[in-house]
Formats: sequence, C-alpha cells, structure tokens
Amino acid sequence: MRSLDLPTDCSPVLKPSTNPKFGDYQANGVMAAAKLLGKNPHQLAKSILDKADLAGIACKTDIAGPGFINIEIDTNFLDELLNHDETETLRQQDNETVVIDYSAPNLAKEMHVGHLRSTIIGDCIARVLEYRGNTVIRQNHMGDWGTQFGMLVAELESHLGAGEKAELALTDLESFYQKAKKHFDEDPEFADHARTFVVRLQSGDPHSRRLWKQFIDVSIAHNLEIYKQLNVSLTLKDVKPESAYNDQLEPIVEKLMRLDIAKDDQGAKVIFIDALANKKGEPSAMIIRKSDGGFLYATTDLAALQYRSKDLKANRILYFIDARQSLHMQQVFHAGRLAELVPPDVSLEHHAFGTMMGQDGKPFKTRTGGTIKLARLIDEAIARAEKLVKSKNLSLSEPRVKAIAQKVAIGAIKYADLSKTRTHDYIFDWDGMISFDGNTAPYLQYAYTRINSIFKRADLDLEDHSSVIIITEATEKKLALKLLQFEEIIEQVSVDCYPHVLCNYLYELASVFMSFYEQCPILRQDISTAKKNSRLELAKLTANRLASGLDLLGIEVMSAM
Repeated sequence: MRSLDLPTDCSPVLKPSTNPKFGDYQANGVMAAAKLLGKNPHQLAKSILDKADLAGIACKTDIAGPGFINIEIDTNFLDELLNHDETETLRQQDNETVVIDYSAPNLAKEMHVGHLRSTIIGDCIARVLEYRGNTVIRQNHMGDWGTQFGMLVAELESHLGAGEKAELALTDLESFYQKAKKHFDEDPEFADHARTFVVRLQSGDPHSRRLWKQFIDVSIAHNLEIYKQLNVSLTLKDVKPESAYNDQLEPIVEKLMRLDIAKDDQGAKVIFIDALANKKGEPSAMIIRKSDGGFLYATTDLAALQYRSKDLKANRILYFIDARQSLHMQQVFHAGRLAELVPPDVSLEHHAFGTMMGQDGKPFKTRTGGTIKLARLIDEAIARAEKLVKSKNLSLSEPRVKAIAQKVAIGAIKYADLSKTRTHDYIFDWDGMISFDGNTAPYLQYAYTRINSIFKRADLDLEDHSSVIIITEATEKKLALKLLQFEEIIEQVSVDCYPHVLCNYLYELASVFMSFYEQCPILRQDISTAKKNSRLELAKLTANRLASGLDLLGIEVMSAM
C-alpha cells in the first residue's frame, strides 16, 4: 500500500466470491481508493496485482469490470494450510481482559423468557472471547436489593416463625412473591413491618441480613440450576449482585457532587448530560440519588463500572442488556467517562438485543397472558424433543432417548435465538426450532453424528484419524475453503458480538459438506486409499469445526442420535 501511495484507511474489501466462475475471492476496494486518489481504477488494480506477491497462494488472478480483482486460490496452498493446522496459534491473537455483564436476573422472582436472550447471547460471546485467548471475567449483576426485599424478608420471617424451613418456603419463588405481595397489600401491620426491614437491611442489622441471606442463597440456587440445564457457563463465583456495591454508592455521589458533575435538583442529586440532549436541546437527566436519600440502579451501575475498570483491570466492558435500556446505558457510559471512573482507553460496549415474540407478534407469554418461566420452557422443549427423537429412531433405549432429547432441546432453544440477528425481535416457533430440516441446531447436531457414522462404518476412530489432504475435485476445494474460514468468522464475532454470523457459517459448512459427501464418495471400494484417507480427513475437520462452533454457542453434540 505504501509503495502505491494508498491511504492506510483504504480497505481491500476482500471477501469470498459470490460466483465460483469469478474465482474464490474478490477484492472490491480498488474503486473507492481510485476515487480518493483521482486515478483510473482499472490501472490501479493492475498496479496492485503487479506489486502483490501471491506466488504459491493464487493460481490465477484477473481484473473484472472497472477494477474488481478476482483471485483463484491454489489447491496446493489449501492442502498445506489444512495439513498444518495453526488453529492454536490463531487463538492466542487476542490477549485482553474482557468483563461481560449478562443474565442479571432479579432474585425476587423465577427466571423467565425475558432473561433468556441476555443469558445465552452473553454466554456465547464469553466463550468466543475465551477461545480467542482473552481473559474473560463474567459478571452476573443479580438484583438482590431494594424496597421489595424488605417485603420478601418479612414474609420469610413469618414462614420461619411457623417452623417452615427456608428451602421449602421458597420452593416456588413466584408463588412466594405473590403471597408476600398479597400480604403486603392487605395487612397494614405487615406492610409497616416490611418497611422497617428495608431500613434495617440497609443499616446492616444482623437479624435482617441473616434472613435476607437465606432468601438470596435459595434464589441463586434456583438460577444456577437453570444455567446448568441450559449449558450456560455462569457459576456461583460469577455472581456480583447489586448489594456488593452498597458501600461505594455514597462515596461516588459525593465525588460527582464535588466535581460539579452532579447537581442538587429539588433535593435529588442529578447528572445533566449535554451530549445526550433531546431535540429541544434539553440535557438528559440521570438521577443518582432520590430526594428521600435512596440510591438508584444508575448509582449501582456507576459503582460497578468503576469496579470493573479499576479493580478488574478490564480492557473491554460488554453489557448484554435489551434495547429498551439503551438510553440508560448511554447515560452510565457518559457519566462514567465524565467522572473518570473508567479510563478513556477502556472500551464500553452495550450490545443490545430485541424481544422474543409469540406467533401473534407480541412479546412471548402464556395463553393467559402471564410470563413464561424458563424452567417450564425447558421442560416443554425436552418433551417435544423426546417425541422427535423416538420418531427418528425406534430402537433407542429410554435412557438414551432422554439423554439425546436433553441436548437436542437445549440446542434448539439456544440456536433459534442465536441464529437471529441480535438486534432484531424474533418469533418463537416450536415446530421450526425442533426440526432436523433447515437452519436449526438439530440439523447441525445430526450433521456431526452423520460424519461419526462414516468413521464407524469404516471401523475407524474419528479423533485418532490423521491423513494427508490432497484436493483434486471442485467440491473438495469448496469444502476446504469453507473450513479455512472458521477462524476469521470467530474473530468477526469476537469484535462485533453477533452470534448469528457463527450460526450462518456452521449451517453453510454443514450444507457444503453434504454436497461434498454426495459428490465425492469416501468409502466406495473403487476409491484409492490416498483419496479415501484425504476425504476422511476433510470429514474429520468438518466434524471438529462443527463441534467447536456449536460448543461456542453452548450447544452439545453427540456421536449418535
């Protein structure tokens, strides 16, 4: 680029060709660079090709139209890349500390479908970033504080006073919450008692804190069970709840007031952010302390931001919170920068997502209009998957059916979400997601088992097989090119945090493999040993890519279905 005086911000826009007749890759950035430099694009493309050293990489290059550069990759180069897999080296290219805020359920209630997207999208990105060599610190910012907990702790006290154990009283969190709310609304004496619990909790009263801790421990145990069922990597050590920041809230408000970032407004402490002003030019108001002295989510989020930046030493801080919180997150980021709670070189990223919708185009709910609990959603998915697995293979034992159905069901739930563009709403469809046809998790899981079956028929172990790849057919080359795109796809997801890009790649890989399998016989008797072993190695690499990719999505594979 320097030898041709091309600006450093000019991109080659190199991408796979949409039509094989134009080659394997196409560089489309010449015209933009030529326009910037005032040069003839065709001549500039020719100069680029004259300077580019593609010996041993491309077997053919040409210029199409006004300046598109077509590149056909040498099959010997592909052989070399596949036979000397440098995946482990590529994985170590990133070396940052990344803090990821995701899931964050409210401990007052059971987890419901509204928590699903944050949980599984955040978990996928955590896995991808770890795969790339980053140090990933998961932060489950659970809601375990606030006025409602005074009511809940008071209710728990009444149950324990009657001799009931906390674990039994809190078996059904949702009914417990409803019972406490009814008690609060209908019994003035209980309501007053609950309000005193809020004050006692905030002041550190040992009895109140002990009851509160029992409630929190049982609630967290419920959530950890859901994570285990969903194959989500969040654990107890990742829980950093709102209450963890209590001691930091007052100092942060004092600092913001001292720096004149926050101002007193009718008794409340408010940050007015000019950078987020509305169309009338009125600054965005962010309240960090109410007139009654109470702190808000914004205050806690600022404290969390400071902790993640200064204590955890994050280079990137990622938040997976739905799109409705976009303004709130912008306020937190701006205020955090103004108060220097986070250095300017730390990347603050809100990766918003849309809503899970029902077939009626409205937020997904029960027939009676209630919120669907995640535990019940999982149970129904497993029941549906069991029927599907049984219909496909009548010879499977009942334990085997249940084991496979568990993986199929969880994979289906997660993939149906992750395969959609994160920022879009999507329609939840049972029939579409639990299907062995189309772009679904069961289809990809089945593609993996199908490759395993090839090795089983050959009386070979998939993992132990190793052979030299020699590409001779067009479909072999197409599969090789797709296999080699894996790491660049993972890199793209690690930067942009769009899991659907990985899903699309895996579906394309499985589809290309199916075409390869149909057109390039592997175990047929008239196939030479060298060709058979080469094709088996391509099949093995495909299985490994599918397994690795699905694992990054939090989806398990199985050797047989």
